[in-house]
Amino acid sequence: MKQMSFFFLSLLLLVSCASTPPSPENYLILASNERPREDRTEAVGTKFALSTQGSYSTQAARDVLAEGGNLIDAAVTASFVLSVERPQSTGIAGGGFMLYREASTQKIYAIDFRERAPLKSEERMFLGADGQPDSKLSQDGILASGVPGMVAGLSEIHQRFGKLPWERLVKPAIDLAERGFPVYPHLAAALEARAAALAREPAAKNIYLKKDGSPLKAGEILAQRDLARTLREIARKQRDGFYKGPVAQKFLAYFRQKQGLITEKDFADYEVKWREPVRGRYQGHDIVSMPPPSSGGVHVIQVLNFVERDALQTKGFLSANSIHLAASALQSAFADRAQYMGDPDFVKVPVQGLISKDYAGVLRSKVVMDKARSADQVSAGDPLPYESQETTHFSMIDHEGNMVASTQTINGWMGSGLVVPGTGLVLNNEMDDFSAATGAQNLFGAVGGAANAVAPKKTPLSSMAPTLVLKDEKPVMALGAPGGTRIISCVAQTILNSLEFRMPLFESVASVRYHHQWKPDILQLDPPGPAPEVLKALEELGYKVDVKPTGCFVMAVARESTPEANILRAVADPRDIGTSQAE
Repeated sequence: MKQMSFFFLSLLLLVSCASTPPSPENYLILASNERPREDRTEAVGTKFALSTQGSYSTQAARDVLAEGGNLIDAAVTASFVLSVERPQSTGIAGGGFMLYREASTQKIYAIDFRERAPLKSEERMFLGADGQPDSKLSQDGILASGVPGMVAGLSEIHQRFGKLPWERLVKPAIDLAERGFPVYPHLAAALEARAAALAREPAAKNIYLKKDGSPLKAGEILAQRDLARTLREIARKQRDGFYKGPVAQKFLAYFRQKQGLITEKDFADYEVKWREPVRGRYQGHDIVSMPPPSSGGVHVIQVLNFVERDALQTKGFLSANSIHLAASALQSAFADRAQYMGDPDFVKVPVQGLISKDYAGVLRSKVVMDKARSADQVSAGDPLPYESQETTHFSMIDHEGNMVASTQTINGWMGSGLVVPGTGLVLNNEMDDFSAATGAQNLFGAVGGAANAVAPKKTPLSSMAPTLVLKDEKPVMALGAPGGTRIISCVAQTILNSLEFRMPLFESVASVRYHHQWKPDILQLDPPGPAPEVLKALEELGYKVDVKPTGCFVMAVARESTPEANILRAVADPRDIGTSQAE
């Protein structure tokens, strides 16, 4: 058991960057002070291992498995409970991605149940009167919401792979919403930050604010009884419980009242997309991740390809050289993201070129070791010749080799800040993930281009990266994270920590991270960062260094083969309040 006490602090061994590389164990982030006294960030078993960004969700998933359910049943129930437990991050009026490895066939499915742009959407809908992007339109209010996909996705996945009755899987979420639970500090911070938006209308105010207008505080009970009624309707009628009947009627009436864009036809036309996963290779392992319209999987593989030839282990963990190379890889990846990435149903995305090792070699050749590149010196490459902020995540594995990695979201804290009256549904603000104009930045500072312009029924670009790692077709690891654009850097670094630096799973997840996304031109590092000498060396290379939390929380599971048995391990990022269980 790893006992920890303060938020975003770490042990720090002061060493010169010219001396023997420091041990990774000296750079572990200590646990959130929100964590219960008994640390539940790591769990080990032989039957299953679960890691979710909540506590009720992990327990609900375990209970389902104990009753004879399979891993998909556990994933469905965890998704619904997380929608209640983390209303600031996800919800049944949101959407997500899921990777599922079916052990019996060894097939990996990539399921896209993200929000889509309403049929009435227009490319210039988020430009103000002056012709410039207006973030208020895309982030707050009724126009910010895309067509939800969560219930459609979970229903379709369950119908194809589930074992236990649907009603049984939704019940824990109903019970939690009905009885309520104590607000935890992270949720309290989100409610405080979004209090003004939540106060605009009674439906949100009556749930998340007190009678005096102040937000619920840590320790006070949050009950969501309207949401419980909505979940009961979904439990009875599956997909139709959301997209038809009384829930849909209230939802669509609210959009008509607010002059929103979502209509009955948007609900009727919503389709879950079953896509082909994107695949790469690193250090003899298969890296399988989510394809476009997620940029996450493509760019995780691109970053790994970029650094593979340099053998980062020889340069030292968290050394200036290893950080410089990985940051350079991230710069190139985000420049390409802005240029090429979008919904493949609408634009041609050069996926095979972007994940080509030869293309990565071309990008790597533009980097010198004695000087950082400014944003102006980095532009999108040409992959065509090589063609062939708030979110939640959970990862699961069982003894048969089934694996699930799923990232789900409503985008920003509390989404658009609106709640559909009588339903408890927090509306997403996923439309902000589109590019309002070429070169405009979204909520997470990511720059977009024409490939990600708004269009009816189009899926906005995402950085979510649910990822599976295999070796010789056998499970090694499943992981992913919330965190907006930072998902790409923290998932890639967790894989590097495990496969390149040979770190145990807990250390791979808990180590100090860094992030660079091209624009803004800043190298961000978890506090207190690496050794002072390394920070100084990075600044001398020309980096603008900002030591502050990267805000990305990895949930990972792994299988470790021993002569006696296959050990299953789960780790929830100690920076956050997620939990792990195993048996």
